[in-house]
Amino acid sequence: MRTFPGATGTQYEIASHGYRTVITETGATLRELQHDGRDLVVSFAVDEPMIAYRGALAAPWPNRIADGTYVANGTAHQLPINEPTRHCALHGLVFGESWHLLAQMTDAVTLGFDLLPSEGYPFHLALTVTYALSEAGLSTEIKATNLGADAAPYGVCPHPYLRAGDSPLDTWTLALSAEQYLEVTPDRLLPTGLAAVDEGPFDFRAARTIGAAEIDHAFTALGREDGLATVEVREAGGRGVAMTFDEACGWVQIHTADLPDPTRTRIGLAVEPMTCAPDAFNSGDGLITLAPGAVHRASWTISAL
Repeated sequence: MRTFPGATGTQYEIASHGYRTVITETGATLRELQHDGRDLVVSFAVDEPMIAYRGALAAPWPNRIADGTYVANGTAHQLPINEPTRHCALHGLVFGESWHLLAQMTDAVTLGFDLLPSEGYPFHLALTVTYALSEAGLSTEIKATNLGADAAPYGVCPHPYLRAGDSPLDTWTLALSAEQYLEVTPDRLLPTGLAAVDEGPFDFRAARTIGAAEIDHAFTALGREDGLATVEVREAGGRGVAMTFDEACGWVQIHTADLPDPTRTRIGLAVEPMTCAPDAFNSGDGLITLAPGAVHRASWTISAL
């Protein structure tokens, strides 16, 4: 393992079994992941800030909370709005914070963050994340412990943009064993209800080309093998990348990254295993309620294909 400075704080580089990854101090962000020199995720430069949540950890909630408002333990709360165009609180509170080093090895690094009570989230959580490389790829486990006196609403997800290769995203095939997805409002992307994929535009139960499909939806009712759900993206030649995740993550957000900037649009597929649905602080769909002293764990792995 080696460390070096960057715009996102100390950079922790680990390598093993042909994989190499860089994790940043700011947000415990996955900045780079390669296998035999091939990029598996969309990265950002060492002298740049994080771009479009690439590689971020979203906690204590994934996705967005409508108007930043919710009720917990009988009390209404107002979170800061950091997505003003949709008037939502987006991707939690820790992606811009400095995480501290807890342990380091040549093939693994563990970082921690103490999430203190704050405006709109008056709860105290200790977060620990471990990134480890093996033949299986880059495995991540995140643990949350409630250090406060009150039950805390909680959710988490990673936010990598997977890269099947250098070919255009429209030519990649996507395999996603999901029976349902959340329909959303077109203006704010807030959930309106579950729908069956049923051979519609979001049915990727049998691998098929993404084409011109614009996806920014959460999927659930996931097919699993030995408790693990898998999302795969591949180039025409069969090479690509997979992401597997455990039963703690009952949802996965898929986003084709349709962005206004032509240099950034559709250059990777965001695959975000989530422990709860978008706006779960209001709907309760998959929401975790951490009792005082309780611990929650979730894990996922990114692998070269």
